[in-house]
Amino acid sequence: MKNFKQIISKLISENIDIDEKEIYMYIEMPKDSKNGDYSFPCFKLAKELKKAPPVIAQELKEKLDEKIADISDIEKVDIVGGYLNFYISPISFTNEVLNEFETQPKIGSSKIGEGKKIVIDYSAPNIAKQFHIGHLRSTVIGGALYRIYQHLGYTVIGINHIGDYGTQFGKLIEGYKMWGSEYDIEKDPINELTKIYVRISDLCKKDEKVLQACRDNFKKLEDGDEYCVSLWTRFRNLSLTEFQKVYDLLGSKFDSWNGEAFYSDKMPEIISILEKTGKLEESQGARIINLEDKGINTPCIIEKTNGSTTYATRDLAAIVYRARNYDFDKALYVVSYEQTLHFKQVFEVAKLLGLDEKYTKGLEHVSFGMVLLPTGKMSTRDGNVISLDDLLKESISRARDIIEEKNPSLEGKDEISKKVGIGAIIFNDLANSRVKDEIFDWNQILNFQGETGPYIQYTFVRTQSILEKAGIKDAPDLKSVKPEILQDMYAQDIIKLLYDFTDVLIQVTDKNEPSILSRYLIELSKAFSVFYNENKIMADDEDVRNSRIYLTYAVRKSFETRC
Repeated sequence: MKNFKQIISKLISENIDIDEKEIYMYIEMPKDSKNGDYSFPCFKLAKELKKAPPVIAQELKEKLDEKIADISDIEKVDIVGGYLNFYISPISFTNEVLNEFETQPKIGSSKIGEGKKIVIDYSAPNIAKQFHIGHLRSTVIGGALYRIYQHLGYTVIGINHIGDYGTQFGKLIEGYKMWGSEYDIEKDPINELTKIYVRISDLCKKDEKVLQACRDNFKKLEDGDEYCVSLWTRFRNLSLTEFQKVYDLLGSKFDSWNGEAFYSDKMPEIISILEKTGKLEESQGARIINLEDKGINTPCIIEKTNGSTTYATRDLAAIVYRARNYDFDKALYVVSYEQTLHFKQVFEVAKLLGLDEKYTKGLEHVSFGMVLLPTGKMSTRDGNVISLDDLLKESISRARDIIEEKNPSLEGKDEISKKVGIGAIIFNDLANSRVKDEIFDWNQILNFQGETGPYIQYTFVRTQSILEKAGIKDAPDLKSVKPEILQDMYAQDIIKLLYDFTDVLIQVTDKNEPSILSRYLIELSKAFSVFYNENKIMADDEDVRNSRIYLTYAVRKSFETRC
């Protein structure tokens, strides 16, 4: 499609001595369509040109008025305060959108990512612990980013960096030694292992000797102790089987399941490299990298006092492995903001590993807020978590109750309840800015009114129903469309949104913020609802009917685009 924003930035650049790319960055989209389709804030140039913004706007308008007469895409330019507003011809918008839907197999796709590789580390639940709602955010945010980057042409590698190593396994092994016979972990592995973990954690708080025994167990695990390794393997396999059930419900897939344990034989190399830098030093029996000169007051611990490794050591080994095996341009870590300090430390220490600067510059922590209970933070050791499996099942059940109430004769209620219930949970999470904490509330998260996943699903079903009524199985014939018929404000609101689809996806990847797309889908749903209510789609006039049916098809195709 034509890039109208680019056309405008070039036009402005030709009339002032400022780079076109800089102008492009300044161009905005007015909140009120009455102020045009694109707006250039002349405030940005006031200091450089040493003139008041309204004066700059007036001078530019006078120059541009002479030229836009020869540009069919731009209807007019006007001034509001220090803003220069551009109005694009509705017929230009319409033609560009219609041609895009006719010629592009993947709507919203782009070549922006061609030749670039993105590694996304997301989900990463801990073995032998409940997959609770706190893991939902990483799973769905990471999964959304995976699909959007892929849709824009990037090669994407999704990694589930399973938490399958660390002192917690020393605790679990000790708890199983003490009470294993009391629990049926084969029948209900996650819940039973969680009970053991909570119980041993409580005992560790009271008895330092037990805590030390747990630490020793992890060191034995690292050293390859047969008993500890066999128990760890059993716990891991049982947990992964249970996790897969949740992933199947969410539709989550990964290219790699290499967790922390995968890097156990790769950490000696990391320690060796750091030793040679002269930066690895002793501190109270541990080995650390001091980062005060980098503005980080807390040192990065590489080895604990008993010689066992840390999360940081394993993350450093993972960075080296991923650089060598994936040759990434970006490596995103979709992990809660609680780990901000950890990633600052790890990314800084990674600069000491001799990697090409390309890799260390590409490391990025995509942080997100926590999911909190009204009483505060969830904690496995305190036993106050909400199982994600239970949440999804409850949502499906509530969706089924609503369907039974509103449409008891509907066919395929089980499958529809599943799609609506799970869709409500996923969209609720993606609709919120990722950096904000969420207070988990059953009534709010399962509210099927307003700006929700079910509202978007309902809009999609409505478009599908219209197309079926019109006898459209694949795509309508573009030749039957009269663009001039789609110039009313209701149709144009949809067309302008459809025009922006690719740009919205690029904005998502620029900020790694899926809520931008969620908001866009809500706005598209609202626009179609108004269009549907104000315009009779199955009109008596054939040209009107065909044109409105095609626009309905375009909306449906946008919704079903898998990104």
